[in-house]
Amino acid sequence: MNGVVSGSTREGSEFAAIDWRGRPLQVEYQWIAPERRASPLMVFLHEGLGSVAMWKDFPYQLCEAGSFRGLVFSRPGYGRSTPRAPEEAWGVDFMHRQAQEVLPAFFGALGIDEPLWLFGHSDGASIALLYASIFPQSVSGLVVLAPHIFVEDVTIQNIEQARDAYQTTDLPGRLGRYHGDPDSAFWGWNRIWLDPAFRAWNIETELATVRAPVLAVQGLDDEYGTLAQIHGIAARVPGTQLLELPDCAHSPHRDHPEDVIAATIAFVAAAGGTP
Repeated sequence: MNGVVSGSTREGSEFAAIDWRGRPLQVEYQWIAPERRASPLMVFLHEGLGSVAMWKDFPYQLCEAGSFRGLVFSRPGYGRSTPRAPEEAWGVDFMHRQAQEVLPAFFGALGIDEPLWLFGHSDGASIALLYASIFPQSVSGLVVLAPHIFVEDVTIQNIEQARDAYQTTDLPGRLGRYHGDPDSAFWGWNRIWLDPAFRAWNIETELATVRAPVLAVQGLDDEYGTLAQIHGIAARVPGTQLLELPDCAHSPHRDHPEDVIAATIAFVAAAGGTP
């Protein structure tokens, strides 16, 4: 959730204007191979400290290998999207709001009205699951990497360590390579996850309304969560496929990109996509 990588995406960003709760926002996004009109559209939802640039080249690699179209974007508060207002504190329902309010506004601004394939990592994976539970007819399938469906002690412990690192190391400068306002990105994420009220956050009930097929991926060495997360999805969403990767931490797409790409292509094909 606080991984920092080098590199950038291949193309320049564009910006979509949305209104969220009365506040005008600019959302950074990039298309991948939009000319493949008949191909599945894969939407990439980044981690808790991610952005368009933080994905590096992975979305491009996946879309090229699978002949997908791709849409990569930075949630408000991240990347080059409008920063979080200084006084704005996210609530326990911040991921629900992203799924129920921000994503529909963003998709509407881009004129997207087709069923989507969602590829989410960490917080982005949780938001993808929530979107699929709220708008089940709008999702063809989900690939969720290191998702959170409830809060674990190991998650909180490592987010506390991230807070200490942000205050005592060069982490702000490193995050500044990927976010126009690193304080906006870091403290929005860190403060709500460490809020005592957030310990009760749980989306297991919402999973009951997910109708799309799910591929859930987790590293066996994930420092931010245990296999209970993806096993919990499998217990509540019939037909969920699991991919458990050895020698893999919280970012399977960085630690084992070839395995994730191969599994995603096979999953889309089996679920009725036409890569």
